[in-house]
Amino acid sequence: MDYQGSSYNPCKVNLAKKQFSNINNDYELAFDKDTIVEKCEDQNDVPQVRYNFTNIGALQEVEKDSTIDVIGVLKEVNDVNQIVSKTTQQPYDKRDLTLVDDSGYSVKMTIWGKTATKFDANPEQIVAFKGAKVSDFNGKSLSLLSSGSMSIDPDIAEAYKLKGWYDSNGRSETFAAHTSTAGAAGGRNNELKTVAQVKDENLGMNDKDDYFAVKATIVYIKQDPISYPACASENCNKKVIEDNGYWTCASCNINHPKPQHRFIMTVNVSDHTGSFYLSCFDDVGRLIMGMNGDQLMELKETDNEAVNKAFEDANCKTYTFTCRAKMDTYQDQQRVRYQVLRAAPIDFKQEARKLTELIKGYNID
Repeated sequence: MDYQGSSYNPCKVNLAKKQFSNINNDYELAFDKDTIVEKCEDQNDVPQVRYNFTNIGALQEVEKDSTIDVIGVLKEVNDVNQIVSKTTQQPYDKRDLTLVDDSGYSVKMTIWGKTATKFDANPEQIVAFKGAKVSDFNGKSLSLLSSGSMSIDPDIAEAYKLKGWYDSNGRSETFAAHTSTAGAAGGRNNELKTVAQVKDENLGMNDKDDYFAVKATIVYIKQDPISYPACASENCNKKVIEDNGYWTCASCNINHPKPQHRFIMTVNVSDHTGSFYLSCFDDVGRLIMGMNGDQLMELKETDNEAVNKAFEDANCKTYTFTCRAKMDTYQDQQRVRYQVLRAAPIDFKQEARKLTELIKGYNID
C-alpha cells in the first residue's frame, strides 16, 4: 500500500530521533504491532511534503553521503537495468535519469526497485525527489534512498518556476556535468591559460601533474574510437566483452544483456594562440555531444545522416575546460597528455563582466 500523500490514524507522535533518520523533521510517527492503519477519506487539510531543495549546480560543494532534496527537469530517461549485489548476490532493478535545472548543470539520478520499473514520467516533466544520497563517484551523482520519495510535476512554486525557465530558455541550453577532479580538488586554483602558455610553461613535464583551465573552441572530434562498451553495474564502468549474446564484466563477474556505452573522446581545441588535443571521458562527452553514448551508438546503426549532424552540431562550440597535464607513454614515446576533468559552456554574462573590468583597468574616459 502506498501511504504517500494521505493521512492515517491512529498513531503515536514522538519527538524525532534525528540520529537515526535521513528526514529533517521535528516529529515522527510510531506504529506498534497493535496499530491499525485506516485511510482518511477527508483529506482537505492534509499537509504537503516539505522540501529543502539543493540546486544542482551547488552539488559540487555537498559532501559525499549527504542526504538532500532536489528538483529538476527530466532530460533523459534510461532503460531499466538489473544489477547483482556483490555482497548479497541478489538482483536489483535500477534506472538512471538525468536532471537539469537553471544553474546550467545536469546530474544523474538513480532510482531503484518498483520505483524504477514503474517510472512513467516523460522528458521535460518536472520531478522532485526527497531523500537522495549524494555520491562522488566519477563526479557527483544521486541515488534515491529506499526511505525517499518522488513526485512528478508537483504542485509547488519551485516546480512552476523551473517549468517557466525551461520553456523560455532552458530547452535550448547546454548543461555541464559535475565530473571528478581526481586530485584537482582540495582548493587548487586552476589558473586560466592560453594554449600557448600551457605549451611554453611545459605543463605536465614535471614529476607531478599540473592543472589548468583553458577557454577554447572545438575544431575537430575524432570519431573512432568514440566510446567503449562498459559494465552497467553501479560504480563499475569497466569494459565488458561480448560472449554468446551476453556482455561479461570480468571485474563484477556479471553477464549483462547489453552494455552501457561510455564516451572516450579525443578533441582538438583552439584559441587565438594555438591548438592541442584533449582527452575527454563520459560526462564531458555527453556535454559535447548533447546525448549519451548509447544514443550515439544507436544512431550509428540506424541513421548515418543523424550521426554526421550530431558531430557537426558539436563542432565549433566554445567551452572552459579544466584539465590535468601529465606525462604519458604511447608507442614507446613519451608525450604530455591533457585530460579534461570537467567542462562548462561559456557564461556570457560573466565574460561580459570580466571584459568590463578589464576595460576599466585601462582608465579610458
